[in-house]
Amino acid sequence: MQYMLLIYNAETNGPQPGTEEFGPYMQGYIDFTAEVREAGKLIGGEALESVASATTVSVRGGKTELVDGPFAETKEQLGGYYILDCVDLDEALKYAAKIPDAAYGRVEVRPVMIFD
Repeated sequence: MQYMLLIYNAETNGPQPGTEEFGPYMQGYIDFTAEVREAGKLIGGEALESVASATTVSVRGGKTELVDGPFAETKEQLGGYYILDCVDLDEALKYAAKIPDAAYGRVEVRPVMIFD
């Protein structure tokens, strides 16, 4: 079954570029990605650009509305995701706990609905 691991964190939380901690933090992502790829679990995944680059689209009464910024105004934003093919939810949760931002923010795990 496929699971999407959604990575949420505040952009200013955790190791920041230019700090001594940032290199090991990013290496954690490199290592995690290699682990799930080598295990044959990785379907896809990417990091997202800053929330400053987001635009939210809605249609109300036939009129398209555009708002600069993310969908929700919260402290933590969606920063990236992985889609993994796991045996079950327990396996997906074990992988989610290995994502470096799980130590600074949160990782939401949701089954992917496959339409054949």
